[in-house]
Amino acid sequence: MDVSDLPRVGLSEAVERLASMPSFVEAALEAASGEELVFRPGEGELSLTEQACHLRDLDREGYLVRVRRILAEETPSLASFDGATIARERDYLSQNARAAAQDFAQARRSLTALLAPLTPAQLKREAIFEGRRITLEGLVAMILEHDRGHREEIESIVDAVSAD
Repeated sequence: MDVSDLPRVGLSEAVERLASMPSFVEAALEAASGEELVFRPGEGELSLTEQACHLRDLDREGYLVRVRRILAEETPSLASFDGATIARERDYLSQNARAAAQDFAQARRSLTALLAPLTPAQLKREAIFEGRRITLEGLVAMILEHDRGHREEIESIVDAVSAD
């Protein structure tokens, strides 16, 4: 899914897809042992624990902040989220994956509650992000695409540890 897909999919389906991500993450974590939670499939790739922490922090400090600012301000300039730096600084591998997943679920509930009642006019509100003009609708599509990428990464980890 890319930015042009949201109008075709519709807001209600987009919100449903976003709402399903925490249960997907929690299911992957529940099926994993302690060693599997910190298994990195390759250089520079995230473990299941790091995935949960990243999703939690990005929803809380990235997506929720961006959506609120787009709704409250006139064409705000939105900050990027340096996931790699934050992961290092917060030592994601040492954190509790299941607690991170629960916190992600809470943040995602807040995000979907904010998005669900939006009007078409609100979805057209604009912001500046990474040097270009985006709409709130475009941001929602980016979140969906980000989730899709992490679903694929998590599925790959689950497949890799299941093969052992």
